[in-house]
Amino acid sequence: MLIKRPSEILPSEITPHGTYLRRREFVSAAGALALGVAAGIRAPAAAAQEGRKIKGFIKSKFSTTEKMNSLKEAAGYNNFYEFGTDKSDPPLYAKRLKTQPWTVVVEGEVAKPRTFGIEELMKMQMEERIYRLRCVEAWSMVIPWIGFEFNRIARLVEPTSKAKFVEFVTAQQPETMPGVRLPVLDWPYIEGLRIDEAMHPLTIMSTGMYDEVLPNQNGAPIRLVVPWKYGFKSGKSIVRIRFVEKQPRTAWEKANSQEYGFYSNVNPEVDHPRWSQRTEKRLPSFFANHKTQLFNGYGDQVAGLYAGMDLRKLY
Repeated sequence: MLIKRPSEILPSEITPHGTYLRRREFVSAAGALALGVAAGIRAPAAAAQEGRKIKGFIKSKFSTTEKMNSLKEAAGYNNFYEFGTDKSDPPLYAKRLKTQPWTVVVEGEVAKPRTFGIEELMKMQMEERIYRLRCVEAWSMVIPWIGFEFNRIARLVEPTSKAKFVEFVTAQQPETMPGVRLPVLDWPYIEGLRIDEAMHPLTIMSTGMYDEVLPNQNGAPIRLVVPWKYGFKSGKSIVRIRFVEKQPRTAWEKANSQEYGFYSNVNPEVDHPRWSQRTEKRLPSFFANHKTQLFNGYGDQVAGLYAGMDLRKLY
């Protein structure tokens, strides 16, 4: 067990009092769920997909050459509030997530709305994208995602001229997700992108990582990955995609718009109200040993999307 001196603790590692209280409620809810499972009540079968290898993917020109984190690190330390607010909660409780059957509804301002089964989406030509992941909490990783560009879905449904934004909705399974029983956020979890951000080649829908299908705690069976934005913008376990005319209200905007704006591009010059964003700790390091890059280092590809915008604003 690592004991840190107060001077070594990042502000991002200090649990707010309200979250601590909700954490106690969550443990109670999770305990009730475990008892229900033990008794055979509402116990969906655990996904048989975890650990299955993904074959036939190609390497991508968009991958970074930086040293990757291990699967153990990436699967063992993440945020997925549907399964609890502590980093250790998702690996423990997400085992019950029901990922079969799974469909993704694509609707809204499109000419050809469709419902995709996960099996159909898994048949798309997959690429390995080794991306930097930067959390708003000032930690980061390098992860080899496997997936396909979001714009391929868009081409199949044909967005209309009214489609200005894209809304992504995460699954809400009260029988497997103890976190959604508590008012931590306004459930279901919703994220959103401007349509040109969603259509950008760097934006992918990921179905795997490290040559395997996604672990449940990392957003199985399909999640969004937007590498130049803070990690919470990349919604997990997506069940619905809406092309809309008006900017959607995202989960974290509803919770605290003063700290989490709609765009939330990685920017070392814009501090979080409670901590600096100039540096980050590249896990597994405990120290802020990396300088944060504007757009998480993807500025050459995406800076043009924000021409004329004041990047010092959260929006």
